[in-house]
Amino acid sequence: MQFSVLALLALSCVTPVLGARSPGCGKTPTIRNGQYTTTVNGKQREYIVRLPDNYDRNFAYRLVFTFHALGGNAQQIANGGGGTLAWYGLPPLMTGDNSAIFISPNGLNQGWANSGGEDITFVDNMVRTIENDLCVEQSLRFATGFSYGGAMSYSWACSRPDQVRAISVLSSAVLSGCNGGTQPVAYYHQHGTRDSVLSISMGRQMRDRFVQNNGCTPLNPEPQPNGGRSTKTEYRNCLPGKPVTWVIFDGDHNPSQQDQGSNTPFAPGNTWEFWRQFEADGSSNPNPSPTSDPGNPQTTLVTTSRAPQPTTTIPAPGPTAPRWGQCGGQGWNGPTVCVSGTTCTKLNDYYHQCL
Repeated sequence: MQFSVLALLALSCVTPVLGARSPGCGKTPTIRNGQYTTTVNGKQREYIVRLPDNYDRNFAYRLVFTFHALGGNAQQIANGGGGTLAWYGLPPLMTGDNSAIFISPNGLNQGWANSGGEDITFVDNMVRTIENDLCVEQSLRFATGFSYGGAMSYSWACSRPDQVRAISVLSSAVLSGCNGGTQPVAYYHQHGTRDSVLSISMGRQMRDRFVQNNGCTPLNPEPQPNGGRSTKTEYRNCLPGKPVTWVIFDGDHNPSQQDQGSNTPFAPGNTWEFWRQFEADGSSNPNPSPTSDPGNPQTTLVTTSRAPQPTTTIPAPGPTAPRWGQCGGQGWNGPTVCVSGTTCTKLNDYYHQCL
């Protein structure tokens, strides 16, 4: 069942006060689990809401936006599919006092072009509507997304740095714009060295903006994956409460990349580890890493390592393109058969992708 919401309040109404509880706290909610609509520039926009189990109208919850990739939709993120875990795998990690209200919005034409800033206005409307009805800790708003969804998370951080506490970008590029983009926001990004869709140089461009905005010490030289395991870099000397974490892995365009020997994607755990350090007043209280030295101004490198677990691989009959990889298009000389479970989908005359 759908519910229509027409946002009429001024944009300034959504500007938060750090540590503030939203106007919806204490109210009997009218928003439940389900799909809702709002109107932006005369267009009906849809989003799905997921409330914590046993929602408490007097408890201020985190608010998490989960943006889909190109060709995806809100339902895909809510249910999982296309290589993406439901809600990017976060709800099982965010429980009890760390529970969150999750929002999965639908992009226009299955993407986030953000023409004229209309997708940012869409987010403004959702924030206002949700927080007027539900109990949200306004200093603990987060966003994550893969590919185009990561670009939308990035655009929100650029445009509304006072409204988002931290973002987690998965293999993305500056596709949705960056209006403003001069203020610090806590920033996590992971990217594969062999990304055939959005090159790692595009991801580094995104990362470096917030390395600069957050006052962190730049990285030199660049870290590399540790064989089949990802390498996590926690930048040093960042502004208080504005950390930057960069994870590099030996892989392609993949929202659910796993370390060698593991059956579990590392994005959910890394994202929650990054987000959980933030407190309701906008400060952070990270657990000191055993490899960190407060007196050392150099970058801290933390290499993930998991005990190998048995895995079974079924050989492919020939060269195959990976999930999210290119599988066709004019001038393409690579594999045209997709890995099992995906289909080669024409996006344009020059680019077909395994989805």
